[in-house]
Amino acid sequence: MTFTRRLRERIRTGEITTTIRFWIGPRVTAGSRYRMEEGHIEVDSIEPIGLPDITPQLARQSGFLGIIDLLKVAQHGKGQNIYLIRFHYVPPKS
Repeated sequence: MTFTRRLRERIRTGEITTTIRFWIGPRVTAGSRYRMEEGHIEVDSIEPIGLPDITPQLARQSGFLGIIDLLKVAQHGKGQNIYLIRFHYVPPKS
């Protein structure tokens, strides 16, 4: 799972723990870890949602200014299914 550079620090600090993805099908699994820079993202849950479920509050929780800002980044490619992913950052072991 990749994140735009402007969100990564806020993900590492735990400020951002949700993401919206437009995919053809789910690409992550709850309980799995995915590399992000020196640490990992651990997926807590993934659920399909609809476009009306994307609220301004949810967009802000995902690190964006609002719905339009989120859609500019998230909506690309052929994916038409929308997924709400909750996660947490796992720092590298010292």
